[in-house]
Amino acid sequence: MTRIHVSLAARDIAASRRFYETLFGQPPVKDLPGYVKFSVADPSVNLSLVQSDRPGAPGPVRHYGIEVDSTEAVVGAHGRIRAAGFATMDETGTTCCFAVQDKVWAVDPDGNRWEIFVVLADAEEMGDAPPPMPGETADPTDAGSPCCG
Repeated sequence: MTRIHVSLAARDIAASRRFYETLFGQPPVKDLPGYVKFSVADPSVNLSLVQSDRPGAPGPVRHYGIEVDSTEAVVGAHGRIRAAGFATMDETGTTCCFAVQDKVWAVDPDGNRWEIFVVLADAEEMGDAPPPMPGETADPTDAGSPCCG
């Protein structure tokens, strides 16, 4: 199965959880401190909410993603994106969003981060933020931010 993945920063994660539970008509599949995940069949989406205390524009998008079924699909996406001339960054067996994942990151021409990933197992930890993509500089306001860019 392939589904769209969106990770949103949430200043009030409890209020955001209630909103999306109402919107999707179902409870989250993960509800952990600072992190909530919905896995919805229709529309086919994996939505994660990550606690953020950063002031600013409402609901900043952290990144977009596509969840796939296998590491082979991640490797295939990596090859396709790289062959088209876009920079990629691989993470293998990384802990992110309370899950062990294989993934590839790419950035669109407007700077929007995309990840193509497979979940291999649950994890006990949130994980760390990925390093900057080739050509990117680290945003000092994101120092110490959780995983998922």
